[in-house]
Amino acid sequence: MIYLDYSATTPINDEVLDTYVKVSKNFIGNANSIHSLGTKSRELLESATNQISSLLKIKPCEVIYTSGATESNNLALKGIASFYKNRGRHIITTKLEHSSVSETLKYLETLGYEISYVELDKNGLINIQNLKSLIRDDTILVSICYVNSELGIKQNINEIAKILKQYPKLIFHVDGTQALGKIDVDLSNIDLFSFSAHKFFGPKGIGCLIKKENIKLTPLFHGGKSDSIYRSGTPALPLIVSLSKALRIALNNLDNKYNHVKKLNEIIINNFKSNKNIVINSNDECIPHIINISLNNIKPETFIHAMEEEQIFISTKSACSNINDVSSTLAALKKSEKISSTSIRISISHLTTLEEVMEFLKIFNEKIEYLNNLKRGN
Repeated sequence: MIYLDYSATTPINDEVLDTYVKVSKNFIGNANSIHSLGTKSRELLESATNQISSLLKIKPCEVIYTSGATESNNLALKGIASFYKNRGRHIITTKLEHSSVSETLKYLETLGYEISYVELDKNGLINIQNLKSLIRDDTILVSICYVNSELGIKQNINEIAKILKQYPKLIFHVDGTQALGKIDVDLSNIDLFSFSAHKFFGPKGIGCLIKKENIKLTPLFHGGKSDSIYRSGTPALPLIVSLSKALRIALNNLDNKYNHVKKLNEIIINNFKSNKNIVINSNDECIPHIINISLNNIKPETFIHAMEEEQIFISTKSACSNINDVSSTLAALKKSEKISSTSIRISISHLTTLEEVMEFLKIFNEKIEYLNNLKRGN
């Protein structure tokens, strides 16, 4: 099997899985209970939170555990919109956001909030001057993804964050799901930051919303303090501790992991450039972990299943998109409908080997030739 869909989800690290099992067996108490078993669990929970805060250079009180980035994004957007509605009802975002952001903002529009979209250049980077021009007295929130999930476009979040700091009433939310564990992230000027453990070899079902101490939210869930006043429910201790461990492992030796992925990316891109049947959609502003292409005259679902027959797994667009949808990202970059509706995403990681890449390319080229010949009736 050759797995090249790491941006959709990653296989759990063996050490992380071992941690999950050990915590599940040895820490059975509810961390909210006052007896000794509960106290033991609470101490482990606090230790995991302290490690996350140390790794991300934030305060422990700024960590809110969620079920994943979708919940984190919903909590950030709905929570800010509700709490600060008397300050204003204007939100700024981009056309590059994950559906858990874009669909949430569409919902907020039905409640009377106004959404403005920042202009993008040809590579998908936001127009800073346009962003400034969109800011009004009633703007309460700006939400911009660190790395786009379809093409891998990386925004200059540090520059954007410093500009937005000039507007004290503005709150800055960043969906960092595709960034954390792949590239260096700086949260110093970010107010809200969302991520999921399963994107960096942690378990599914656990994520975080990092909320700076001075920011307030209306919770999505009500029912008691739990580990945070912003998210009720019994703390999922095995998942939380596993997330903490997965994050520590992911951030270790990050530069070498990145350089390995970059070298593999260059091999794949150079191969694709020589094939007239391939349109390369990813560009120089994209992280090397994600390669987005469109195929001439071949439906993406047909090609994906053809590769699957050889035990090679790739995807179309984001894993949360419908397969027949036009890519909102490519449409936002003014690509043709043909390109926008036929995109394929190959996503690699530091676990991807050169041997896997070479075998992938060999079969990839064979399948394109076979399907094109089939279409021509040869």
